[in-house]
Amino acid sequence: MAKYLLETCCCCGSLRTGTITAGICAILLSIIGIIVIFCAPVDIRTIVFDWLPKWIVQIIVVLNLCMTIILSIVMIMGVLRRNWYLMIPWVILGGMLIFGILVSILWNAINFYIEGFPLNATLWLVCGLISFVLYCYMWYVSFSYFANLREEHNKGAYSRDPFRRQRI
Repeated sequence: MAKYLLETCCCCGSLRTGTITAGICAILLSIIGIIVIFCAPVDIRTIVFDWLPKWIVQIIVVLNLCMTIILSIVMIMGVLRRNWYLMIPWVILGGMLIFGILVSILWNAINFYIEGFPLNATLWLVCGLISFVLYCYMWYVSFSYFANLREEHNKGAYSRDPFRRQRI
């Protein structure tokens, strides 16, 4: 087993419960994001493709949020069925989003400071970094459960826990 994996979620819950919670939170936040994109006057810009029209950027973001919903459902199914293969896409997506979220937080805070909105920049930086730490922790809980399932799967039939053995 890896050296630095978690054994519990939030010091009292199981990794399984924490992973399901992370998946449900991802689904809920994606749904909220989709609603906000279509109902609120939010100006969404991309860092690389800043020449794209606003409606195309909205479609791209909504498609990404829909993919997050699908991958979260697949991960929850993997947790319920104890199938680590179904968890792989979500774990990879979460690992990539860690870097994307950090870049987005820093980019927006720097832009707010440059445009002369120091209060918005500071709030964006503080709230963004708090949410970044929470996201990293929940991803680490999910990754720990994924690694535990993968290690248990790789064990032989007689070295598994007695209550996890499958009868033939």
